Amino acid sequence: MDVFEYNRCVDRFSDRIYGYILKQIRDSDTAKDIVQEAYTKLWVKVDSVSFEVAKSYLYKTAYHTMIDWIRKRKFETSMEYVPHPETNHSYSDLKDHLDAGLSRLSEIQRSVVLLRDYEGYSYLEIGSILDLSESQVKVYIYRARLALKKYIGKIEVVI
Repeated sequence: MDVFEYNRCVDRFSDRIYGYILKQIRDSDTAKDIVQEAYTKLWVKVDSVSFEVAKSYLYKTAYHTMIDWIRKRKFETSMEYVPHPETNHSYSDLKDHLDAGLSRLSEIQRSVVLLRDYEGYSYLEIGSILDLSESQVKVYIYRARLALKKYIGKIEVVI
């Protein structure tokens, strides 16, 4: 990959990678740092990574950098408790409710759901990004969707 192609990668992929990471960790400054670190790692390997696989490489690198950040943070602080919302009142903001449900999922479940449902990646592409087999990706997505369904309950309650 040459400098022109690297700059095209920055223009084409940085916003979506940032959105993916931000959705996971909910800290814009840290998400920017993680995306920057992914691009730094790409620059170091610019001669060995082709433009055709750069998008996958960036997502994979950003994901692993995010996991490292989460693990480090777990040692520094305890996990925050997210209470289950009351289901007997009317709740009008579906996005907030879905985001709360996503935050309750495990890291891997949240990643596969975001990559599949928000980013539109295929099962094979997700497997490549997260170092999983296609069947593992399907299982994680299935379990994550079940957990979200259980968390949300009846859609009439949310809307």
